[in-house]
Amino acid sequence: MSKGFVVLTAVGPDRVGIVDDISGVVSHAGCNIEESKMSVLGGEFAVIMLVSGPAGSVESLAQSLPDLGKKLSLHIECRGTREPSAGDKGRPYLLEAVSLDTPGIVHAVTAILRSHGINIEDLETDTGCAPWTGAPMFRMKAHLVVGPTVSVARLKEELFHLQQEQDLDIALKPFFGAPESGEC
Repeated sequence: MSKGFVVLTAVGPDRVGIVDDISGVVSHAGCNIEESKMSVLGGEFAVIMLVSGPAGSVESLAQSLPDLGKKLSLHIECRGTREPSAGDKGRPYLLEAVSLDTPGIVHAVTAILRSHGINIEDLETDTGCAPWTGAPMFRMKAHLVVGPTVSVARLKEELFHLQQEQDLDIALKPFFGAPESGEC
């Protein structure tokens, strides 16, 4: 029996029970949630998940999503994809940046990564108030796959110059294993 994979995305007004509703439909279809990211941004709930299952079950789930979206007041999309690879060729790194919140930080950092052909596996950003001063602070955390031909020393040099130009604090370090629960 062939196995199918889809990426499901849903966005809509946040409410209690929304994750249970979506996961229940996936489970009822005989499918499994392999990976997911869920968050409330403003007043909107957003989810992206990799769903797997027998090809027929995945197809049935995909066909049921328009009705589910109407029922739950969500914009839901589903796209077929391939099975996750065991690991892309490269070295895993963690990049963290913190600074006063100013426009263009994500673009400036990702432009450097792109120029080196570095793939971003996971990226999270958030803003908050600095202790004592209440100044708006920005934080970015990215899991990267650095190819074998990329000079990490050169990459760090370019990130250092960006730190100086934009008054950022950037750390790039090898990443070993999954993040520990509760990691900030």
